[in-house]
Amino acid sequence: MSNTPVSAAVRKPALNPRKVQSIKMFLLILPFMLLVFLFSYFPLHGWVYAFYDYRPPFQLSDCEFVGFEWFTSMFATPAKRAQIGDVMLNTFVMSGLGILTSWLPMAFAILLTEIPNQPFKKAVQTLTTLPNFISWVLVYSLAFSLFSSSGMVNNLMIRLGVYDEPILYLQMESNVWLTMWLWSNWKGMGWSAIMYIAAITGIDQELYEAAYVDGAGRFRVIWHITVPGLLPTYFVLLLMSVANFLNNGVDQYYVFQNAFNKKRIQVLDLYVYNLGLGSGSYSLATAISILKSLVSLTLLFTVNGLSKAFRGESII
Repeated sequence: MSNTPVSAAVRKPALNPRKVQSIKMFLLILPFMLLVFLFSYFPLHGWVYAFYDYRPPFQLSDCEFVGFEWFTSMFATPAKRAQIGDVMLNTFVMSGLGILTSWLPMAFAILLTEIPNQPFKKAVQTLTTLPNFISWVLVYSLAFSLFSSSGMVNNLMIRLGVYDEPILYLQMESNVWLTMWLWSNWKGMGWSAIMYIAAITGIDQELYEAAYVDGAGRFRVIWHITVPGLLPTYFVLLLMSVANFLNNGVDQYYVFQNAFNKKRIQVLDLYVYNLGLGSGSYSLATAISILKSLVSLTLLFTVNGLSKAFRGESII
């Protein structure tokens, strides 16, 4: 008989440390994946309303199925085509202004990092970042206090004899694109610059030291070291802005809209909101939202393909 023991302890294979680390990382991001699913993907089942003649308070099953009727009705009459044209013009202008001036936060971040006085630098950064945390309702309250017919600007100008009567700044249709762009930049400039400031801190400091040793001035150092170091970040953010070309948001334009400037302030998101909750045309508003989402998705993959073709880098 063999002296070998009948049974021996069976050693379980040790888990791969990299596999364990991957599982831990997945469990960390799992709650955020669930939140994205609940708030971004689960609501997409509401797209079915675009194919019915939905009239609240009836249930969807009691409403008539109309197929693509709401999609074709957007351009059925000259009046509707003109209205869609105005909305798209406002959307394109506001998004275009944002893209054309998307370099401003980068320039602001560069100028901010060049401030030698640290207390003053921190004060400027804090004061320019705080407006991002103010709601658009409070921003409009500030604008109303300053630029309404009885606001501080009109009162001051009348007392100085510059104006004979108040100017209705908030009701003017001619400059609404410019004022919306200015308010948006005032609110988001400091916050948008944070990412560029973080990118500047990641640039190799030895490059700056070598440039100064070679006799380069401050402007040349910025132009030949800082700007090239920020361009990858800028291009990624620019491509994402192009992909979100039709997404202007609702809050800002909703609080500033009135009967006088509605034609020039109504962007696509606000138009959908006004149709759905303002006029009760839920099905038509859903149809427009579907088309907007499809166009945005097409733009995203288009700019991603262009980025991969010209820069060799993909953003998704």
